[in-house]
Parts: sequence; C-alpha cells; structure tokens
Amino acid sequence: NSEQNYQICKRCVMDTSDSNITFNLNGICDYCINFDKRLSKFFLDKNFNSAKLQKKVNKIKLSKKVNQKYDCLIGISGGVDSCYLAHIVKKVLKLNPLVLHVDTGWNSKEAVNNIENIIDKLNLDLHTEVINWREMRDLQIAFFKAQLPNLDIPQDHAIFGSIYNYAIKNNISFILTGGNFSTECIREPLQWAYHASDLRHIKDIHQKFGKQKLKTFPFSDIFKYKLYYRFFKGLKIFQPLNFIKYNKNEAIELLEREYGWINYGHKHYESRFTKFFEGYWLKKKFGYDKRRAHFSSLILTSQMERMDAIDRLRLNPYDDKTINNEIDYICNKLNITQEELDLIMRGKNKTFKDYKSAHVLIQFFVKICQILNIENRLIR
Repeated sequence: NSEQNYQICKRCVMDTSDSNITFNLNGICDYCINFDKRLSKFFLDKNFNSAKLQKKVNKIKLSKKVNQKYDCLIGISGGVDSCYLAHIVKKVLKLNPLVLHVDTGWNSKEAVNNIENIIDKLNLDLHTEVINWREMRDLQIAFFKAQLPNLDIPQDHAIFGSIYNYAIKNNISFILTGGNFSTECIREPLQWAYHASDLRHIKDIHQKFGKQKLKTFPFSDIFKYKLYYRFFKGLKIFQPLNFIKYNKNEAIELLEREYGWINYGHKHYESRFTKFFEGYWLKKKFGYDKRRAHFSSLILTSQMERMDAIDRLRLNPYDDKTINNEIDYICNKLNITQEELDLIMRGKNKTFKDYKSAHVLIQFFVKICQILNIENRLIR
C-alpha cells in the first residue's frame, strides 16, 4: 500500500519517506514551495551586498572587549562548511577568531588532518574541548536502546552545548557558524532528525536507558541559548556563508588547493559515528535517507542536477566491505557486541513522540520565529 502511494517531488528528490510531505497539483513538494516563498531571496544578487556583510563585521570588531584577543568564536569539525568558514573569516573578513573543536571521540583521520592544515596555514589559535568518553558512550548507547532514528543527538548536543557555553564563559559576544542555506535550505523532517537541543528529551532517554551519571556533559537547552544567552547575556549567532555566493564544489576545490584538505565523502561524514548513523542505521532500520534532504538543497540552489541526485540515491552510501569495517569499529568503540547491535536493529522502531520532549513548546517557538522571519526553513 505504501508503495502504491509513493510519491517523489518533481523538482527535488524529497519523497513520501517523510510521512508529512505534501504536494501541489503539479507534483511539487512543500519544501520547494517554502524555498520559493521564504528562502529564494537569499540567493538574489542584492543579498550578496558586501556593504551589508561589512557592516556586520564592523559590529563584531567593535564588540570585542578591552584586552580581549579574539573578536569571535568559530567551531570547526574538519568538514567543508566549517573549514571554508575559517578561510572566509580570516582571509576575507579579516577577523581574529578563536577556533573551537569539540572532540566527541569520533573524528575521522581526514577530519583531524583538515583541522590541522587549516589552523596551521591560517595561523589561528585552536582550543579543543574533549568530551568525557564514558559519559558520551553511555548517552549514545541509551539512544540506541531507545530505538530512535536520530542517534546523533548526543554528539550534536555536545558540540553546540560546548560552543555556546565556552563563548559565555569567556565573554565572547559573537559565534560564527558554517550553517548556510546554500547546502541546508531543506531541513530533514523531525521524524528523521529530531531537535538535538531538546534537553527534556535527552534527559528522559538517559534516565530510562543510561547507567553513567553525566557530571561533565556540556548541556545547553534550546531555550537557554536561544533566549537566556541571547537576550540576557548578549550572545549573537551569525552565519557569514549566507551573505556570500557559497558554492560547495568551488569551496572544496579552494580548500584542496590551498590547504591540502581531504574529502571524506558525503556531508557530515567527517565523523565516523555520523557516517555509520546516516549511511547505515537510519537507512537500513528506518528507511530514511538523509541524502535526499542534502541533495534537494543542492538541486534548489542550482549546484546539482536532479537526475544526478536520483542516480546517486540508487547507490548505497556504503559498499559491503566498508560497512562491515565501520560496524566493527562502532561496536569496538562503544564496547558492544555485533549480536547486541543486531538485536537493537531488529527491535521495534520508536519516534521522539514515544518519549518526553519539549516538542510542542519548541514548535510554538519555531512558528513565532517564522512569523518574525528569524526562521525561514520548513520545520515539522
């Protein structure tokens, strides 16, 4: 029956694996309609007005406290967006950032190499926050046992929590991120990728399935950083890549040429865990392929042909030999057996709605942000 009702957008490659997707009479999905209505304005020539960007840069420079060395904080993962951001911030915007890397225990060799090269060649200062591995592992195993699609919530929360908390602790007013509409104008539906910032959700799952006390884990609830940090502590988040003509392939070419940057495959695969989670767990257990959202973003921003995306989606992100090596690696690192992993894989799939969450409150907040044009993407 689900095969009978299957539908794929005629413009991008989002399909009915998102059970809430809707299509108009021409077979165009609501993500594309939202792009035209709310996001296409970011790709007009007038959006790339250097005066607008320069005004923001001047504001960032003026925000620097007396005797403070850095005028902003940027996170780096070794991925294309964050590495290209470091290049733009230092070389083009002429800012002096402190670069923060959050080591969750899952860096690929390529990611480590990329970070070292960027830091060395741009002569930047790097601070690394290392997450307590026993706590990280315990929280990740709890999410496995919860049978949820988004196994990356613990890692994502650790990264953003560390960055926000570090900025506040060290009186840095601006965080610059590699988030951008050019490669992320379509956000994965919540049933695939629930909010990593929902602390109520995380704590409920850990209470049910965790064993280790999370004494040092860098928690930062969505309301804490969106409201308290912003309005009471003066923390501002800025995404410079939305104000330049950001083309992913051109960025990769520049990074390879100037920094010896090494490509790690697909978006977010600079993390060994994310590579396993997106390429294998999510696709095999739930039938969700995050590449649909990633490719659709590139199609809408004229960086990929739709037929090319369809051809690539027919191929698994992994070949059999690679996935077996990755499963070995994941099991050894988490100290679980392949039998335990197989048992979890065969367990009953759950959604975030099976656990406590702040979903209703967050969606109300999202709606307000959409009305105020603070949030332009479709989030549901």
